[in-house]
Amino acid sequence: MTGRRVLSGLLGLALAVAPIAPAQAGRHDSAVVRHTDLGTITGNDRSRSTGTYSWLGIPYAQPPVGDLRWHAPLTHRRWTGVRDSTAYGDGCIQQGRLFSPAPSGPHYGLDIRDGLGRPVGAEDCLTLNVYRPATGQKKLPIIVFIHGGSNVVGYSADPMYDGNALARRANAVVVTVNYRLGSLGWLDLPQLKTGDPVNDSGNFGTLDQIEALRFVHRNAAVFGGDASNVTAMGESAGAVNVWALMVSPLARGLIDKVIPLSGGLSFATGERARTYADALVTAAVGDSGNPDEDVRRLRRLPAADVIRAQVIRGAAVGDPPAVIADGTVLPTDYHAAIRTGRFAGIPVLAGNTLEEGKLFGALVGAYRPSDYERFTRQYLFDPDRPSPYGVSDFLNDRYLPVDAPGGWNETARQLTDAIFTGIANDSMNSMRAAGNRNLYHYRFGWNQEPAPFDVVYGASHAMDLPFVFGTFDRGVFTFAFSRRNAPGRLQLSGVMIDSIATFVRTGRPPRDVLGARWEQWPRSLLLDAGDRRATAGSGPSTVVTERIVPTR
Repeated sequence: MTGRRVLSGLLGLALAVAPIAPAQAGRHDSAVVRHTDLGTITGNDRSRSTGTYSWLGIPYAQPPVGDLRWHAPLTHRRWTGVRDSTAYGDGCIQQGRLFSPAPSGPHYGLDIRDGLGRPVGAEDCLTLNVYRPATGQKKLPIIVFIHGGSNVVGYSADPMYDGNALARRANAVVVTVNYRLGSLGWLDLPQLKTGDPVNDSGNFGTLDQIEALRFVHRNAAVFGGDASNVTAMGESAGAVNVWALMVSPLARGLIDKVIPLSGGLSFATGERARTYADALVTAAVGDSGNPDEDVRRLRRLPAADVIRAQVIRGAAVGDPPAVIADGTVLPTDYHAAIRTGRFAGIPVLAGNTLEEGKLFGALVGAYRPSDYERFTRQYLFDPDRPSPYGVSDFLNDRYLPVDAPGGWNETARQLTDAIFTGIANDSMNSMRAAGNRNLYHYRFGWNQEPAPFDVVYGASHAMDLPFVFGTFDRGVFTFAFSRRNAPGRLQLSGVMIDSIATFVRTGRPPRDVLGARWEQWPRSLLLDAGDRRATAGSGPSTVVTERIVPTR
């Protein structure tokens, strides 16, 4: 999500798990013991506090280390005994950014700033998390969420993606997934080819997501879910991944509906991917004149050194290409694939924020403080006290005043249109032209943050995620959520979750939302809120700057 050049640059825990001692009678809470096809796990019983059960850090594939680096994921080996699943697994190794885990592990804290620009996370990272209501209900719809982060950063333990509130209110099973990122997730090198078209695709991160979906299908009933009703949801690069999964022949039958937020179909060409991969090898190990030896040396490098080489390349050309049009895992021409009509029956609920571009001021030098200082100020900010900052403390003079020609608002609109609007419209229009009649879209307009963040960020990229998950108390956007704006935002969050709950059950959102009719694409529903109440209004999807002014 943060620090991308363009969206197209997106946007098991041990090879042999040590045997765990068999459970002793009465040692584990039977309410959260589950017998998966890989082994028995025990999770968290939060029925009294959150009304949910959860199982965290479940390995779905063997660790992609050693010979399995840059290899298609292998289903995790079975374990014996009862595996503790009460804590998140490590995020996948990545260059530290604002949406990355802390250097000390998969948690959110002030020390995230200490990992900025450095390798954080672990190569042994292919785990997922499951949340469900603390009831005995079965055949619940399943929502599989794929995090964003330009396909180079992010982690499923981000508190913004805590699935407890969504699972409870939507009455659904919610799954969040870690997958390989950056040059460890997508790399197309001739010297890595094995003769297996799937393995040779370079789409290792995409294949991780498909393996996670296979785990979900095999074990849906174990968690009270319905394997015939799986919705793939993702935001930003996660939305790019969801669109990619929808058209992947390897994911056929694994997805019934999709919720792509702030993303669209955007594949890297094989030529671009190979050009980047060759340059990465040179940045990591040099050029000896023997490509096979150079790649052998690359394979032996610590994962942190691979990420450091990625950072070096990033300074020159941006993030690694991801989601590669290889012709096996993903079609070389997704428009042609859509035109076949094979996906006309998959309902789509897409979304965008009105001011997506306001999260990407670093691309145009708009932010005055460094990322370290910006993170610090936002982390320590108390939204219920008078702000010590003004707009000029966050934005450089060339973008002030914000509403002047060439100011921050105009620049952010240009970023929004250049990075997000085109691929979202293109993806939805392609589906519509192919005969899909279950296409819905929302625009998110909430910008009630305390000053100056209402102007600096407003309805920025990813600001809708705390509303979708009901996670306002922890995470990178906590500076935005005050007691004053609580009534309106909580109502809006409830409306958004209830709309998702309806969609995953019926394939369409509610017909009427807050007095407004939710029509099919190319119409869109604008969701907004003032401090006291939520609002909704229907309008054309392409008018990205239109908004309803809510009552404060």
